[in-house]
Amino acid sequence: KIPSRFHVLQRLPTSPLLSNLPFLVRCHHLKPFSALNLTRPLSPSSSLLHSCKNLRKLKQLHASLILSFGNFLPTSWASRLISFYAHFNDLETAVLVVKSLKQADTITWNLIIKSHVDFGYIEKALFLYRKMRKEGVKHDRFTFPIINRAVRSINADAEFAKLIHCVAVKMGFGFDLYFGNTMVEVYGKCGCFSNAYKMFDEMFERDLVTWTSMISGCFYEGNVVEAFTLFKKMRLEVEPNAVTVIVLLQGCSRWGSFIGGKQTHGYVIKSGVLADGSVLNSVLKMYTTMGSVEEVETFFREIFQRDIVSWNTLISYYSLRGDVGEVADRFCKMQVEVKVSMETLTLVISAFAKSGNLSQGEILHCCALKLGLDDDVLQTSLLDFYAKCGLLKNSIQLFKGISSRNSIAWSAMLSGYIQNGFFKEAIVLFKEMQAAGLHPTSEILGNIVHACTHVGALEVGKEIHGYSIKNMFHSPKKEGTYLELETSILNMYIRNGSISSARACFNRMLVKDIVAWTSMIEGYGIHGLGSDALKLFDQMVEEGATPNCVTFLSLLSACSHSGLVSEGCYVFYSMKWRFSIEPDLDHYTCMVDLLGRAGKLKEALATIMKMLAFPDSRIWGALLAGSRVHGHKKVGEYAAHRLLELESDNVGYHTLLSNVQASTGQWAEVEEVRRAMFEKNLKKQPGWSYIAENKHIHCFVCGDKSHNQVEEIYEVLGCLIRQAQEFDSV
Repeated sequence: KIPSRFHVLQRLPTSPLLSNLPFLVRCHHLKPFSALNLTRPLSPSSSLLHSCKNLRKLKQLHASLILSFGNFLPTSWASRLISFYAHFNDLETAVLVVKSLKQADTITWNLIIKSHVDFGYIEKALFLYRKMRKEGVKHDRFTFPIINRAVRSINADAEFAKLIHCVAVKMGFGFDLYFGNTMVEVYGKCGCFSNAYKMFDEMFERDLVTWTSMISGCFYEGNVVEAFTLFKKMRLEVEPNAVTVIVLLQGCSRWGSFIGGKQTHGYVIKSGVLADGSVLNSVLKMYTTMGSVEEVETFFREIFQRDIVSWNTLISYYSLRGDVGEVADRFCKMQVEVKVSMETLTLVISAFAKSGNLSQGEILHCCALKLGLDDDVLQTSLLDFYAKCGLLKNSIQLFKGISSRNSIAWSAMLSGYIQNGFFKEAIVLFKEMQAAGLHPTSEILGNIVHACTHVGALEVGKEIHGYSIKNMFHSPKKEGTYLELETSILNMYIRNGSISSARACFNRMLVKDIVAWTSMIEGYGIHGLGSDALKLFDQMVEEGATPNCVTFLSLLSACSHSGLVSEGCYVFYSMKWRFSIEPDLDHYTCMVDLLGRAGKLKEALATIMKMLAFPDSRIWGALLAGSRVHGHKKVGEYAAHRLLELESDNVGYHTLLSNVQASTGQWAEVEEVRRAMFEKNLKKQPGWSYIAENKHIHCFVCGDKSHNQVEEIYEVLGCLIRQAQEFDSV
């Protein structure tokens, strides 16, 4: 008879611990173990643990052990239970096991801390370590290497690494080989290469891991020469293995040392390490990173036994080159030798997404369904593929079908909305993501800021800015594209009319690259603050930043919008004699626009005639726009004639020409241009407007009356028009 909960509690020698209650309440599930005589001691190596094929059975056994041993399990059993709970990814229960012990020993603490490090719960692992020290538990030679793994995972600073080192030395583990190896690696990853080298030199004993860790630290520091010097010294003491060679090849690929990569390849051939498949694939990866197509193909053919990694590396190489034909060809050929993997399909689909090859991508989708490959990673790649091909409905359907949506899936769907112009929907989806409890990456925040920029959602943009500051996305220590995010937020404020907030954001930036300086200069230009743009440019030069051609483009545009003709001319001519930058067509277009806006149309035309390059439609368009503003018929007709010779089907230029003719009363010519537009089926696309009201975004299209408040809107608009007319008549 299976005992009830009440009888179980009565059988315990003492009151149950709180940490044991979750298992005791499951005692009505003890049928698999009801026939066991648990009054006699069981060995931790018993096959009972190995019979637990799932978490439910493990918890049933745990409850049975509590009935047998009482509140406090032997530490030998506790260690085995922790291992099995970690195997089933139930670390919360594993912690409860530790709490249920009278006095957890060093092995138990090491095991629970290591389990958290293995699953990436670094903060919790360090918390448990602090608790271990607080309880006065002795350390052994395995404790500090586990802590070093945690420190390495979070990219802690050098001071934290030094603190761990000091504690280890104080406890007598400073010269332990295992600890020394991990400490060398931690110092290397923390950017404290001098400490790593000092630790390496002071070690009494050095093995293969020590040398490999030190070589890896050299590459992490970017010191390729020192890495190969150490490799030569290493061969005098120990024989390098495949891992050492792979570290060399990866380091050469990372820092672009093709000579070093070839030398390593030569060593591989000479030493016979070539038989290792992982080494072969690393050599191939090195050639795909730095070698020519011929070198890649030659080595690929030399690989005697190509595996799935070899083929995926080659397909990825051609995908990055944008050679979709080769990607498709290699995908077909690989199926003769190896079985297609999920990663292969993901690579090929990504290649087709870049090229917009819809038919081939749909075939791959069918292939994945046929092979039964429906992994969330593959679904995310397909989602991205359909979004880039404009089939957003397919993307939405795939997104809804993803069982476990991670930040990559959310990011892909958000990007899909933004790429297809659905900015409002992207913002709504972002709020759903936050409600689901996911933390956005800097890339996701950048996408949402981009959407806010397009729809004028200033308040939502401010919320994103606040969230990014609170979560330290603006710190250089924060991994990700923090600088790009800051610049995106800066542009959002500029485009949404808040130039003061933009300047405050700019002033907060810890690091300002040329893109940030240029964006702020452009912002002043958009808001008609040309003088401020010129002052900021001078400040930029004083602080040592070097302007580029885009910076001068923004500065000339600022002068143009503010009517600063003499200042603009000075900037234009100083490009070459002061900064050695040759003006291109874009800069000449800005100069023509500057002179045209100021009514200096003859000077603008003279500027065009002095150009060495052939003027394009943008330059003639700028001259035509200036002619329209100042009613200069002769220059306008000349510019229009040259313009339509270059782009006869541009609806914008036809409209501009008709407006110029209308401003000078040439109604017959206006009718002729309109007739030509009708015959060529040239139609101007309607404009879109977005208005944010109480955090709700309303979209309006020219001529569209589908809004649910259209009557109220037109009534208010009519009042505004009447008030404007009354104001004009005063």
